[in-house]
Amino acid sequence: MVLSAFELAYDEVRERWPASTEERDVTTPYGRTRVHVYGPADGHPLVLLPGGSSTGLVWFANAPVLGTRYRVHAVDLLGDAGRTERRGTPLRNTDDLTAWLDTLLDGLGLARTHLCGHSYGAGLAVRYALHAPQRIDRLALVDPTQVFAGFRPGYLLRALPSLVRPSEARARAFLAWETADTHPDESWQRLYGLATTVPGRKVVVGRRPRAADLRMPVLTLFAEHSRAHNAVKVAERARRMLPRGEVVVLPGATHHSLPLAAPGRLNDRLMEFLD
Repeated sequence: MVLSAFELAYDEVRERWPASTEERDVTTPYGRTRVHVYGPADGHPLVLLPGGSSTGLVWFANAPVLGTRYRVHAVDLLGDAGRTERRGTPLRNTDDLTAWLDTLLDGLGLARTHLCGHSYGAGLAVRYALHAPQRIDRLALVDPTQVFAGFRPGYLLRALPSLVRPSEARARAFLAWETADTHPDESWQRLYGLATTVPGRKVVVGRRPRAADLRMPVLTLFAEHSRAHNAVKVAERARRMLPRGEVVVLPGATHHSLPLAAPGRLNDRLMEFLD
């Protein structure tokens, strides 16, 4: 079988994960879900949800550290590029995404877990934590979008060419603009660029979730130089909405450079919070 450019890039980034990482395909009504699993079998579970076009592989710089203490489960999102299939029950709205996560956690045998998401994945993590709070011990959000505020108009304008006419070159140009001077991993940048060209992708967006109703411990990390939103203003809004939560602005980071460009600071914050 001849692999596509995206599949070759996917396999290249997969090689960045520890050798003992397991690949699991979990059956759900929406199709089989690919999960990259690493860490001690008896470690407390930690589910990682990536941003759009990033695939679960984007956590390769975090998994070796988080996996010293936790059983890491990095997920390829339903409807996005990766090796999660979309078959069976149609993906229509955010309720379908939370139902998918219910069956995914069941298939992984996780009655309870820590949950962490970046960007689009952080928004999904909030929705799921509101939907099934009894299953989430601690919730970590990495530069969440469409949770505490909307996107900056300028960010959407810059993203428009790669949305209207997807190509690796347009996606890479957008990425270079947003991640200026942070230099995310080149193999992942290639994967991200090619992911935008995968046919049949479906990103589901609903109304902003009621983050103020979260009841578990919450850590929210914002990228200082994120072009998706004004990190300082959105962080202040998050503090007002989550008076018992921890809100931190990561210096020097941009929206799309996370979690790769600042793995040390990000890992330290996550380990401290989850412990």
